[in-house]
Amino acid sequence: MPDRSSRVKPSATGPGERPDSISDQAERAWRGALAEAGLDVDFGTRRRAEYSADASNYRHVPRAVAFPRSAADVEAAVRICGTHGVPVTLRGGGTSVAGNAIGEGLVLDCSRYFGRVLELDAAARTARVEPGVVLDTLQAAAAPHGLRFGPDPSTASRCTIGGMIGNNACGARSLAFGTTADNVLALDVLLADGTRTTVRRGTSGVAALDSRLRELVARHGAAIRAELGRFPRQVSGYALQHLLPENGFDVAKALVGSEGTLAAVLGAELRLVPVLREPVLVVAAYPDMIAAAADVPAVLPHQPSAIEGLGAELAEVWSARRKRPLPAALPAGGGWLFIETTAERAASIVADLAGAHATRVVVGPAEQRELWRIREDGAGLATRLATRTPGGAEAWPGFEDAAVPPERLADYLRGFEALMRSAGRRGTVFDFPSTGSSG
Repeated sequence: MPDRSSRVKPSATGPGERPDSISDQAERAWRGALAEAGLDVDFGTRRRAEYSADASNYRHVPRAVAFPRSAADVEAAVRICGTHGVPVTLRGGGTSVAGNAIGEGLVLDCSRYFGRVLELDAAARTARVEPGVVLDTLQAAAAPHGLRFGPDPSTASRCTIGGMIGNNACGARSLAFGTTADNVLALDVLLADGTRTTVRRGTSGVAALDSRLRELVARHGAAIRAELGRFPRQVSGYALQHLLPENGFDVAKALVGSEGTLAAVLGAELRLVPVLREPVLVVAAYPDMIAAAADVPAVLPHQPSAIEGLGAELAEVWSARRKRPLPAALPAGGGWLFIETTAERAASIVADLAGAHATRVVVGPAEQRELWRIREDGAGLATRLATRTPGGAEAWPGFEDAAVPPERLADYLRGFEALMRSAGRRGTVFDFPSTGSSG
């Protein structure tokens, strides 16, 4: 997942080109300043090529890639690049589908050295982490205490907490545990002018900045209340609703999802939640994803911990690329809902699934993990629709994470599929229908 720092004087060159306005002398001066600061920087062609792309359609070749070991290294890199007019991008796991993790200046990868769990307080259910810590690493540290970080994107094996903060990551269980913003207590951040501060509920840590933010909210409060925070997966743009007085003027939550355009994240204090005990998985099969989406509003009152939508094309891609059959627990269908709940609530959920032609309640943890693996692996594998396109023609993302209220998702998918058919296109559908997101 990406976590971008403030953009400092962006260049206007094409991928792989050096800015015309940067002379050889200026280039040497910039490189010399980075070396003098003791930063681990790689200017090699291979490394720059490796970091020129993420999971999106875009490609920008950076001028260099650096691997900070500490907050001081990030501060030095941002200061030097600001002085020399070079853009800075902090990169997480590179799983972004919107080009968030690439840039033409200096890319900072915190996951190599700057990714530790600094403190875990089981009694308070909190953790302090560095931005490059991979989500699975944090989960492994919390698990012996019966705890976990709530948001769980399918890229947990490689996405970083800094990146999750950058794009306000969610995951299938955000229905129970909320988005990343809902689980951030405080952030250690670096502002574009070099100010380092801790932002949290009630303050940015800078009195003058607090005043300006409060003035902004007072001036635009009506529009913020009318347009922002209307449903859980509405995470695009700046989350100014968290700055409203009734929401506690939470500057940390407001920064989550800002993609580093407002500050570079140097550390985070996070809320942890109890691990779910003995969940069961209701698997419901439908003729297509439109029918599956139509059943979601009936499921939500049962308060499941997760609802995941999975289209047949993605499941078939997973089976073909993994060279193994689909799990026996998956009924035949053109689309499915995976509904994680308790054993006590499973029967009532099944009774309310009006559009499903088959359902199964999966109890065994191993069978559940196998089913969840299809979604975790499938999104990345779906870039080649080998089971549908002769020769495995390339497929491109582009309509990822559309934010749609759950009650309107079926109509949205119906219209979107009609649009694709009219253009001679098709796609794989996967989504978090409970929170209003479709990919």
